Amino acid sequence: MFSSLRGLAVVVLAVLFVGGCVSPPGVSTQDKRQAVLQMRSETLAKLYELESYAKARIGESVGYAVFSNVGVNLIFLSAASGYGVVEDKSTGKRTYMKMASGGLGIGLGVKDFRGIFVFTSRGALEQFVESGWDASAQVDAAAKAGEKGAAWAGAVDVAPGIKLYQITEYGLALQATIQGTKYWKDAELNS
Repeated sequence: MFSSLRGLAVVVLAVLFVGGCVSPPGVSTQDKRQAVLQMRSETLAKLYELESYAKARIGESVGYAVFSNVGVNLIFLSAASGYGVVEDKSTGKRTYMKMASGGLGIGLGVKDFRGIFVFTSRGALEQFVESGWDASAQVDAAAKAGEKGAAWAGAVDVAPGIKLYQITEYGLALQATIQGTKYWKDAELNS
């Protein structure tokens, strides 16, 4: 029993390590940037189909981020990795980022989803980009369903000044969670 759990732990740690090294598809840095921007455009188009108010909310925001995330859940342990881009609407600056997560939970399978963060305050956007961001510190906020009604239907509050939409192959996620996830700048794509 312990040897199989140890083996499972090694697999999850390896996925987490690889998650720190994950990059978007492409050979050159420019190809990788283009792949991220294509993923962003496709994801936003899908979100606007699913949630009619999302385009207006993003239009009113100080900025937004779009991430591609693939996660694996192996019995009691889970790991995920991905990449994305943050758009500062007032400066037009793009910051390319990576993400990785790990956690405990019962399940088995692979989940591919897109996360769209909407920043409603300048401070939240700047902190996300400049400090990286560790969602494990936001566990309580992630579990809270945000403002409902037409204004933010489909989104949840994940931190003060940050709303999150999650899209899976089945549409908007019923419960968006990002517990145990770390976001940081992608040195290669921001050079």
